[in-house]
Amino acid sequence: MSKKLYADAAAALDGLLRDDLLIACGGFGLCGVPERLLDAVRDSGVKGLTFASNNAGIDNEGIGKLL
Repeated sequence: MSKKLYADAAAALDGLLRDDLLIACGGFGLCGVPERLLDAVRDSGVKGLTFASNNAGIDNEGIGKLL
């Protein structure tokens, strides 16, 4: 198995993001949510995303940042 280290979340997502993606996001409420990855998705400017999650968090936290 190959281990890869990335400088930041944006580098880890490079080449993966595009408009109209379906993204499954883990966590429960605000626990275990991949905050840095969600920030990188938000900052990328992609549009039309659909999230599969059991909880979107709250305004400006978790997936709520993208609403």
